[in-house]
Amino acid sequence: QVQLVESGGGLAQAGGSLRLSCASSGRTFSSYVMAWFRQAPGKEREFVAAINWSGGSTSYADSVKGRFTISRDNARNTVYLQMNSLKPEDTAIYYCAADPSFTTWVLDYDYWGQGTQVTVSS
Repeated sequence: QVQLVESGGGLAQAGGSLRLSCASSGRTFSSYVMAWFRQAPGKEREFVAAINWSGGSTSYADSVKGRFTISRDNARNTVYLQMNSLKPEDTAIYYCAADPSFTTWVLDYDYWGQGTQVTVSS
């Protein structure tokens, strides 16, 4: 069983930055691909970024490419999402997720955090 707890959300101005963290319980963190998804009001949950087991490979949604960076620290059982050049359309609840396979499909992920709110004002 994997438990995930996100932190770091909050309010930012357009053009600003936020850094999200997701801490994982258990001793098998390095066995999981980690990802970030987001869900805005009235919209479906969408893929944001994913990172493979070692951190050597990443994938990003086109909407965040060049602005967001996903990274992980396997010694700390933590995955991060550095968000720069934030836009009002980035406003959403951000979730971290874990899966044994490298996938960007939301339904593939078995383990989810509770989410953290990110609000970007114009």
